[in-house]
Amino acid sequence: MRMTNKIMQNNSLYNINNNKILQDKLSTNMSTQKKLTRPSDDPIIAIRALRLRTSVSEITQYHDRNAKDAAAWLNVTEDALSTANEIIGGTNGLIKQMQKAANKDLTPVELNIIMEQIKSLRDEVYATANVDYAGRYIFTGFRTETTLSFTKDVLKQDLTYSITEQLNITKFDQINYTDLKDIANLNKTNYLDFDGMMNPEINEQMVENVDIWRLRLSYDKISDDVGNTVITFVDPSTGTLETIVPAIISINNNPDPFQLVKDGPLGPLANCILIPETGEIVFSDNFYKSQIKDKVDAGTEIRVTYEKSKWLEGDLRPEHYFACVSTENKADGTTKVIPYNTEYLSGEENRQIIEYDVGYNQRIRINTRADEIFQHTMDRNVDDLDLAVRDLMAIQATLDDFRRVFDGITEGSPEYDMVQKQLDALSKAYDYIRQNVHQMFEKSITVMQKALDDLNIAVTDAGTRSARLDLISNRLMSQKTTFEVLKSENEDVDIAEIAIKLNSTELSYNAALMATGKIMQTSLMNYI
Repeated sequence: MRMTNKIMQNNSLYNINNNKILQDKLSTNMSTQKKLTRPSDDPIIAIRALRLRTSVSEITQYHDRNAKDAAAWLNVTEDALSTANEIIGGTNGLIKQMQKAANKDLTPVELNIIMEQIKSLRDEVYATANVDYAGRYIFTGFRTETTLSFTKDVLKQDLTYSITEQLNITKFDQINYTDLKDIANLNKTNYLDFDGMMNPEINEQMVENVDIWRLRLSYDKISDDVGNTVITFVDPSTGTLETIVPAIISINNNPDPFQLVKDGPLGPLANCILIPETGEIVFSDNFYKSQIKDKVDAGTEIRVTYEKSKWLEGDLRPEHYFACVSTENKADGTTKVIPYNTEYLSGEENRQIIEYDVGYNQRIRINTRADEIFQHTMDRNVDDLDLAVRDLMAIQATLDDFRRVFDGITEGSPEYDMVQKQLDALSKAYDYIRQNVHQMFEKSITVMQKALDDLNIAVTDAGTRSARLDLISNRLMSQKTTFEVLKSENEDVDIAEIAIKLNSTELSYNAALMATGKIMQTSLMNYI
């Protein structure tokens, strides 16, 4: 075979070019510190790189974003719950204040001072429940844009709610009522002519202290429109059993609703009465026993539907607790109607649990719902105490005022004896009411302890989830490190090895150029 100069040149250029390509590749590897510049360089490494990068990206999402966001949410929740826990069970918390108020030796004025502290602490508990994380309210389930309680901004709206509370027979309780009749109106100016005649018949036997059956709603100051409030008994298997429309009588009525149901069956109005100011439905003893207790078992659902449009700052919003319908009357004359939790009425329950993906097939709950810890019971219990203390202060003022009657009366006279009987009647009423207040504070300690127990459970639950999240985060961090090492081993070059190869290739390239230059100086003509 004859080797011409052209063939020698082509072969030399081809080999030099291959050497240059290899040098360029090694130089690129050196600068990028990666084994591949394109998938075709090594398909196996490329496929493995895609899989490892996907794994690293997923773990980064779980560890650096989801887990950290979940941890922050749980930390805010724990802080809020711990604050509420301190308000209720702390050194100067609600329970301590109620234990102090349960002391029988305290005067009504001292009790009223403690009561103001209790109301302030109550308000602070519900204010704590409005805490948010990054603009999302943490105790309101999926409605993270909605506050738990009414705020000043929300109160600017004209909102009316039709609320349906789903209760059972255990929600009925007995309250103590002291019937003063007209004795509470006695004073130093009318004690002789209270009913247009002398009052020797007024004595302590007239004062009655009785227990009355009551169903307390979650709100007070509800609508007093007749027919808006309906009590429905529902059997889960057969449907509606009976519907009752209570009479609506103001607490300021004379006789008041408690007197009407106490005096027995005096007609339909005295059997079942709604007191709109206090949000209580009271029942006569005969009606409760014959129409409710003897007909309703533990499995019967008692639905009370009513309307409320008078809201105060701090009131809990019903959409977070009950099946209800909100109606907003707008300035332009239109109305906006929104139903909430309608599935509750069909026996379903939407727990609105927020969960984060924090690992492969791993989810963790981050939220605590308000209806698990911030119930209406504490709020309504404080309202009952406040009314009872005010009644005690009123009877104390009446008693103090009436004692001044003795200043102008001769001891031993018929008038003195009559006044003494009236004073004895007032004193007996005071003793009854004072004893009732004492018992209410004792019961309230139990209510607050139950609220504290619920909070402790919630704190423990949130802490358990945080601890679990920490374990998951640690494992994710370890996995992330492992996958990043594998990814680096798969994609990254050995700098020392590449540097040696690149240097060797450069030497070979330069030597090839020199050798080719010498060879190309000789042609076939030199041998002719």
